[in-house]
Order: sequence, then structure tokens, then C-alpha cells
Amino acid sequence: MLATPENAAEASAGPALVLLHGGGPGVDAVSNWASVRSRFDSEFRCLAPDLLGFGTRIAGTGGIEGPRAWAMARARQILNVLDRHGLDRVHLVGNSAAGGAAALALLSLAPGRIDRAVVMGGAGTGPLPPAVPFYDDPTKQSMRATLGRLVADESVHGELLDELADVRMRQALRPGAESAFRSMFADIEGGPPPIDLISIVNPVLALHGELDRVSPVEVSERLVDALPHGRLAVVAGAGHWIHVDRPDEFCKLVGEFLSA
Repeated sequence: MLATPENAAEASAGPALVLLHGGGPGVDAVSNWASVRSRFDSEFRCLAPDLLGFGTRIAGTGGIEGPRAWAMARARQILNVLDRHGLDRVHLVGNSAAGGAAALALLSLAPGRIDRAVVMGGAGTGPLPPAVPFYDDPTKQSMRATLGRLVADESVHGELLDELADVRMRQALRPGAESAFRSMFADIEGGPPPIDLISIVNPVLALHGELDRVSPVEVSERLVDALPHGRLAVVAGAGHWIHVDRPDEFCKLVGEFLSA
């Protein structure tokens, strides 16, 4: 694996796979995909960029307002990444309201650049959250509680959640991170139109944890019903973080779908 998250791993000569992380406060690509990245690197040529508004990509994002505008801005960001690496066509795995929504936007914007896509946790197609997590109470305890909702059973992942709470606290409190995050979930009028899901021609697998406490399974059911070539897999015993709760099953489902 190379040093920076946007670089392609040289270990595999397999098909290219772009991993798009989720949208929690303080997230970055490295921490989001740590539980499964080495497995994907053995089968795919992986790219895992920090998405606009997170990690190393906070600066210069002023003026983007609302979830649809952020999704389209990130889709264009990924197109630029593909161009820089000379990649004509890739697979996508998009996590939740940041990566999943960006994946859907990219499928609508440039379907010819994508082969197959996996989206997780409803891909941001559900309602806006009733409250902004963490930033209304920016403490270590608040961050730990925010992360705890992402897994099915906090007691199983206590050490990981404590470690991630420290990492994400530091990143969530970087200059500009809070304003960017709040604008991602702002309920605004106007902006880009909603993604026309019916127009998406690529095969899409929607993964959803049976015990997801962030987004109910029904969100992915509605998403798949709207996609011409969508299918749904509900992962038993998993929460919103399917790749953390059930990494073996997650990698198996993704690998089989992308290799079909």
C-alpha cells in the first residue's frame, strides 16, 4: 500500500476499485476502510481518497451547500482522481451519506466510467438527520456515542471505538471542519436537482445492516426499487458499519458482486 490515500496500491494488477468513505464527523479514508482495506488490496487496484469536506480535503470547500451539491462536487472530485491516475473505468464502493451519495451522483454523471457499484446504508437517500451529530456537543463522550451508534453491539468493538474517538476528535476540530459538515446536511432550497435513480444503467448492489440504528433497511429497499439494475443484500447481525461488524461477509458480498 502506498503512503497517501488517493494513491493506487501497486500490489495488485486486478481491476480498479475506488473506496468512498462515509460521512461521520472527523472521518477520513484511512480510518474508515482500515478493517477491510488489506483484503481489497489483494484483489483490486484500490484508490481511497479523502472526500471533499473531510480529512485532507477540508480547505477550499466553502460555498457548497446541501447534500445534493456535496454529492455532485464529490462525484467531480472522483472523476478528477480517475483522470490523474489514467483510469478509464472502475468499480465503486460507497459508504453511507457521503461515499454512497457520491457514488450515485457519479453513476448519473459519468456512467461510462463505472463498471459496477456497491453502496451502503441507504447511500444518503433517506431523510436528513434530525440533529447534527457531535458538533452540538463537541466532547470526547459525544464523539464516542456518535461512533457507538454505527455498530450493532458496542461491547464487541469497545477498544476500536475508543481509538477512533480520539482520531476523529482531532480531525473533527480542524479549522473549517464544522462549517463544512453542517453545510453537508443543510436543508436548503434550490441547488442541483435530485439524482434521477431510474436513469442509472449500471449494476448496483445495496448493502444494509439488519440492525442499522442510523438508517432503517427500508431506505435501501426504496433505493433498490428505483434502480433499474439494483439488488439488495441485508447483512444479518450488522449495524450501519457493515464492514466493521461483519468484515468477512462484507468482503465476500462485494467481491462476488464486482467479479460477476
